[in-house]
Amino acid sequence: MTQTLLQLLAAAREEEASLSPRPATVSGTSDTGTPTYLQDLPESSNGRSENEMSQSESPNGENKLAESFLDPMVSSISEAEPSNSLSETEKESTSPEEELDSLEKDGLQLIEKSFDYIVFSPSSKSDEKSLISDSDELKEKPMKPSDSSENVELSKSKGKKSVTMSDEDVAFSENPSLTKIATLRPYPSVSTNLDFLDLIDNSPNGCAMMEEAWERLKKSYVYFKGQPVGTLAAMDPSAEDLNYNQVFVRDFVPSGLACLMRNEHDIVKHFLLKTLHLQGWEKRIDNFTLGEGVMPASFKVLFDPHRQKEILVADFGGSAIGRVAPVDSGFWWIILLRSYTKCTHDHTLADRPEVQRGMKLILNLCLSDGFDTFPTLLCADGCSMIDRRMGIYGYPIEIQALFYFALRCARQMLKAERDGKELIERIDKRIKALSFHIQKYYWLDFTQLNNIYRYKTEEYSHTAVNKFNVIPESIPDWVFDFMPLRGGYLIGNVSPARMDFRWFLVGNCIAILSCLATSAQATAIMDLVEERWEDLVGEMPLKIVYPALEGHEWRSVTGFDPKNTRWSYHNGGSWPVLLWLLTAACIKTGRPQIAKRAIELAEQRLSKDGWPEYYDGKTGRYIGKQARKYQTWSISGYLVAKMMIENPANLLISLEEDKRIANSTHTRSASY
Repeated sequence: MTQTLLQLLAAAREEEASLSPRPATVSGTSDTGTPTYLQDLPESSNGRSENEMSQSESPNGENKLAESFLDPMVSSISEAEPSNSLSETEKESTSPEEELDSLEKDGLQLIEKSFDYIVFSPSSKSDEKSLISDSDELKEKPMKPSDSSENVELSKSKGKKSVTMSDEDVAFSENPSLTKIATLRPYPSVSTNLDFLDLIDNSPNGCAMMEEAWERLKKSYVYFKGQPVGTLAAMDPSAEDLNYNQVFVRDFVPSGLACLMRNEHDIVKHFLLKTLHLQGWEKRIDNFTLGEGVMPASFKVLFDPHRQKEILVADFGGSAIGRVAPVDSGFWWIILLRSYTKCTHDHTLADRPEVQRGMKLILNLCLSDGFDTFPTLLCADGCSMIDRRMGIYGYPIEIQALFYFALRCARQMLKAERDGKELIERIDKRIKALSFHIQKYYWLDFTQLNNIYRYKTEEYSHTAVNKFNVIPESIPDWVFDFMPLRGGYLIGNVSPARMDFRWFLVGNCIAILSCLATSAQATAIMDLVEERWEDLVGEMPLKIVYPALEGHEWRSVTGFDPKNTRWSYHNGGSWPVLLWLLTAACIKTGRPQIAKRAIELAEQRLSKDGWPEYYDGKTGRYIGKQARKYQTWSISGYLVAKMMIENPANLLISLEEDKRIANSTHTRSASY
């Protein structure tokens, strides 16, 4: 039988050589645009091969075929019944015996071949492969460099499938209730132009990546006296724990949102109550007592052998790198409390006396009178998600946006009894002043940049235009190239004689979700993300700050920080956790296509790379040099983004515009 098959292969090759004298090549494209490894396929008017052969059986009863042009970068799908027709291609350096050996090694079965597509089925169901398309515009699926020699597995679903593949889209159908669409787009990491597949999975159980994410999220749960109270920061078995074995307040927010969307409310409730309990502790660092309202940065559960019971140990910044207390923890706590109330419709938690008192302590700490002439909140470097020295001292946009968001959330939940009414009045006044200040002085677009460029200095009097005495020559050169004609953003910081023109994603997205940014500004921020996609998103979402500090500026601002080198960590690194914030902002502004595009990028590598904390490089191509793997908020950030984009009703962390604030008669010229 083997000899007969070899004779037929040889005869077919001679006939094809007479019809198509062009030599076969493995890759590339001809002058006509046809991929060269497909040019040797003879075509007829009905789109079938002119050299169909009768079925030959191997000793184990399986059909075998050697396809020397099969590109190892092309993935496959098919479990349909094998047909009785065989087709071959010519490769001058391969003999029939070598082709048969290759066939037996790969264990491929030819299923169906037409003018539009060719599909192969492996003899082993655990290793499915297919040649996707022989169209003129065949593109490749992007892959990380370490996977360049492996086939991408597109589907492992059981049952018979029908496959229809064209130039740019591949549609898979197992049954009428399940349809997946794959869209090909360019990806710069590979030498060829293989595009990634935009798989939209409408199955009730979700995709395998989401299932893996849920499993890993559940493994990160921290229990105290039998109740889940939070999630570990990371579960990387190959790295030292440091403080990654603790529950961080800011880190738990995406985890809590994911649990709320999955109707797992208890863990969020227990987290809110336990952190509230820790707030009541006396917070003393080096004989100095912190304010009552300070929320912990993190906590962990330990077993006390003397008392024979579990205890909570909190960190208020005394153990943190840099010894900086977290300003944002209290704001995130209020925002999560409001999200819990919105999701569960359970107002009893927020109405508890101890919860009301906890909110008041946080707000009193922030609304206390001081020497400030502006409504923004003065805070130290390293007091937020950027918890290392990065030159954000003063009034960073992230803290101001979170401050505003927390004020509005508390305004909805505070009860106007006892001292609550007076606090609500203070909140209303601060909200109006803060929104005006941020919208007017932090906003930067092409027009405003040109105005600042022409500023006069040394202006005295309340009528001054250049209120912060910004020297136009201090505007960095990169801003002029970065600022598009369409779009704008809220800059990083405003302080006397200096404006920090850097882009910070957290502050801009929170400004959109809280309606701190006007509707026009929110639209412009989304426009900027689209216009500067390669800079802000690149190959792995998303840049926490842009651009990176380099050279002398890096040395002076970060203090030679070896972790914050250029395009790494907080200094221009790419953080997958920020995917949920971008997705929420996109849904809020009616631009879900931006979020979908970012999610598609993350899905290509995030799971394969082990859910790292952050990525390095100008485009986010490399796993961070000190990044922990199996970072919980990278996992939960993806889950929240995915669930929000599939069901916009899951947008729990959003506020509607307050007309009283939007219609304020306060103007810039009369701000004195």
